[in-house]
Amino acid sequence: MIRMDWKKTLKEKLQREGQVPKSEEEMKDEEMNLFTKYYTEWKGCQKESISRNIPRFYYRLPAEDEILQQKLREESRAVFLQRKSRELLDNEELQNLWFLLDKHQSPPLNGEEAMINYISFQSVGEKAGEKCKMFFTPKVFSKLIHTDPYGRISIMQFFNYVMRKVWLHQTRIGLSLYDVAGQGYLRESDLENYILELIPTLPQLDGLEKSFYSFYVCTAVRKFFFFLDPLRTGKIKIQDILACSFLDDLLELRDEDLSKESQESNWFSAPSALRVYGQYLNLDKDHNGMLSKEELSRYGTGTLTSVFLDRVFQECLTYDGEMDYKTYLDFVLALENRKEPAALQYIFKLLDIENKGYLNVFFLNYFFRAIQEQMKIHGQEAVSFEDVKDEIFDMVKPKDPLRITIQDLIQSSQGDTVCSILIDLNGFWTYENREVLVANEGESPSDTDDT
Repeated sequence: MIRMDWKKTLKEKLQREGQVPKSEEEMKDEEMNLFTKYYTEWKGCQKESISRNIPRFYYRLPAEDEILQQKLREESRAVFLQRKSRELLDNEELQNLWFLLDKHQSPPLNGEEAMINYISFQSVGEKAGEKCKMFFTPKVFSKLIHTDPYGRISIMQFFNYVMRKVWLHQTRIGLSLYDVAGQGYLRESDLENYILELIPTLPQLDGLEKSFYSFYVCTAVRKFFFFLDPLRTGKIKIQDILACSFLDDLLELRDEDLSKESQESNWFSAPSALRVYGQYLNLDKDHNGMLSKEELSRYGTGTLTSVFLDRVFQECLTYDGEMDYKTYLDFVLALENRKEPAALQYIFKLLDIENKGYLNVFFLNYFFRAIQEQMKIHGQEAVSFEDVKDEIFDMVKPKDPLRITIQDLIQSSQGDTVCSILIDLNGFWTYENREVLVANEGESPSDTDDT
């Protein structure tokens, strides 16, 4: 019996047909190549299909030399803002809305307030027109419902809500017209232009001379930037301007019957702006339009320490060692609003002499020594630093018992007191004699007469 070598026979057959069998390693390489080829093709198709589904979200701003594109962008924004403005309720439409609400009120009255239930609320929404639809939603109704036993809302509260929303949209559109970059923020020059053009519409500023306009605008703009631009980027989001109360204070000057007290407490009023600028002129003894350290030392009660003033001139922007009006405004805003986080941040930066991000015992002692020296000059017995240091740490209660951070100061709600103790003799004296002062304030006139 002839034994056939099948392996040899098959090899010969394949060779005759021109097909040389591949080794196992060659077959693995071929498999990997095919896998890579098909996977790459599949992955490429996936990328292409995904990119087709994602809408374009980035549009390059035109360069300075691309005049046509810039003009097109400006015109497009103007048309867009005009369209948005037309979508808002005008005075006549607001008046019609009020009449509809009054007509559909739901008895009984809540005290003297007219109320409306949800069914009548929906009915008014259907009749009020397309522009009002956004206000007549279940969400708005539930937001305004309080303790009424019949589940109604106050017509006046709802109407005020609508008025506020319309005002916010109008103001946003008005501010956006000054947003030259079209990126949702205003630069310092943009806000200056806005306020300058707003002045003639504010009756409370009628008495300002035109020569003072530039100083008034500078005074007003600095408050916005001091509190809303803590990182000093030179721009503020329009949303932040609308969210804060500063614009309300500014537009309050439209009220012709604004009380004297309200004007004095309003940074943007004519008396307030004239007061701040008048102080600056009074401090400027050499009349060069700038303040030296010696001139600034007479600020307020004249009891700020020389060590603190040294730090002001080291850290703040000066010109040949003198301070201009804009830098002075930041200084005033910080010292007049010591309870505010932005003001505390300003003062903390001056107290942190080594830029470590915290105050330790050495820093506290460095500033308090100047208070002790002033006390000696005024014939007062110097207070022990150890006692003051313990009181400061007890007030602040920092996370680290040896360091006070800006967050510790803000969270303690005692930051203004701590700063006053360290930089101002008058502030330290007020703190040291707080119990006597409280007793005197609480003493009635009859008690004084009896003694």
